[in-house]
Formats: sequence, structure tokens, C-alpha cells
Amino acid sequence: MNLDGARVGFAMTGSFCTFGAALGCLAEIVRRGAKVTPVLSHAADTLDTRFMTAAELKEKLLRITGAEPLRTIVEAEPIGPKRLLDILLVLPATGNTLAKMVNGITDTPALMAIKSHLRNNAPVVIGVSTNDALGTAGQNIGRLLTARNVYFVPFYQDDPALKPRSLTFSREYVTPALEEALEGRQIQPIITSAQL
Repeated sequence: MNLDGARVGFAMTGSFCTFGAALGCLAEIVRRGAKVTPVLSHAADTLDTRFMTAAELKEKLLRITGAEPLRTIVEAEPIGPKRLLDILLVLPATGNTLAKMVNGITDTPALMAIKSHLRNNAPVVIGVSTNDALGTAGQNIGRLLTARNVYFVPFYQDDPALKPRSLTFSREYVTPALEEALEGRQIQPIITSAQL
């Protein structure tokens, strides 16, 4: 299934070093004809980092999608009851977000979007980006791999020498992962080789 006309939620959480890559993927999703609704976690919405200020992020999201991001839990809650989305992409998804998903915690707009969307038995696609994916976050990835309606963007070790427990999403698989998830399938392989 292609993305033309698909209503895609795009939730960003606080893996700030991957924001540039995530925005590049977002631009490709929009080019494919999707109508995108951005959603921000509190961290993504408010924190200025060496990678990007919060204001810059919101300006780029508006420029790419033409839509203001959802920034509060109250704004994100109607996603489910009003059936606003066909699919929700969480990119990047931090270890903190994964842990809260597993434990049913909905204390940010991004997590509320996930919970609200899943109530419709609709697909959520996770683009992991965490320094402890092969450590303490590993158990949460494992549990989410078996969760209904949850799919993963293939991932790889981004720096095995200096950060041996770190994984991040493979940019080239984001759009294909969405297309497969819209058909109810997990794209394979889930583990990819390092990007050049």
C-alpha cells in the first residue's frame, strides 16, 4: 500500500541527535502524498539542544507538513475517538518512551497519541533511537515486538565501538515500514547493517 492520501501521525520524542534524520524521513513521507499530523513529547516540544532549538523544530515541522504540531495531552487525546489517523509513526522513539508504552503510561502528548490510536486497533510504527537498546531498554523492545498493532522500523547499532548498547532506526526503511504496517505486516529484516 502506498502512502498517497494516508493520514499519518508523526510523533517525535527526545532523541535529539536523530531529529535531522527524522525530519528528512518526514519530508519523504509528505512527498509520497501523506497528510501528516505532527505530535511532540514534552521534551521535544520544550528543550533546546546543540542539535536544534525547540522553536526551530516546530518551524520545520510546520514548513514540511503545513500543520502545527499537537503539543498537549488534551490535543492528542481525540486521535482515537475521532479516528484522525490511519497510522502513527513514532520517530524517534526513546528508551523512556518504550518503557512507558510497555507499562501503559501516558504522561506526554506523544504517549497519549499512541494510546489513543491503538484503541482503534490501528498500526503504530516505532523508530527506535536509544543508547541502551541492547541494555535495560532491550526487554521493552522485546515486549513491543510481540504487541498487537505495533511494528518497528528496522534498526542497527549506530556506534558499536563507543556505544555498544545503542540502536537507531534505519532511515531508508521508514517509508517501506509504514507501507507494510498499513497492510498489517512487519517489514523484514528488523535488524539491518550499519548505514554508510
